Amino acid sequence: MIPGPVLLQLVRHWGEMAHRWGVSRIVAEIHALLYFSAKPLCADDLVEALGVARSHISNGLKELHSWGIVRGVRIPGDRREHFESIEDTWKLFEILLDERKRREVDPTLMVLRDTMAQVSDGRGLSAGEIERLGQMLDFYETIDQWYGEVRRLPLVGRVGLLKLGRKAAKWLK
Repeated sequence: MIPGPVLLQLVRHWGEMAHRWGVSRIVAEIHALLYFSAKPLCADDLVEALGVARSHISNGLKELHSWGIVRGVRIPGDRREHFESIEDTWKLFEILLDERKRREVDPTLMVLRDTMAQVSDGRGLSAGEIERLGQMLDFYETIDQWYGEVRRLPLVGRVGLLKLGRKAAKWLK
């Protein structure tokens, strides 16, 4: 199954954008193809559509499965495993955001905390450097706390918060 030129253009763009965000291009292209496809696809379909080695498809599917955004499904009469993406856009966005936080924010926050603990006695860094470190740590702590509070809200509350934020931004202008 080779997608038409319009869908293939979107899939390629998805891969370009993901690469800029630090996510594997092929993983993003696999996901885009599964997300926009009207039916589940098997690994052979993905190999044919994307023109990459089956090993890349297998590794990409494993990664997407580990994130919880792709699942295997069985098609009656076909012995091959097929795959589909979750369809809920909000849930998909939140899963990807959680993954980005886990991979990018959490390690940086840990290093900032460790660094602050090492220099808390005032040795090793100048007063100005400690102040900047403290400001950055405070920023990351605030983002981490805010993110945790927002994620504890029910989905409808999180969606409402985003829409309210848009209205508040217009009002504050």
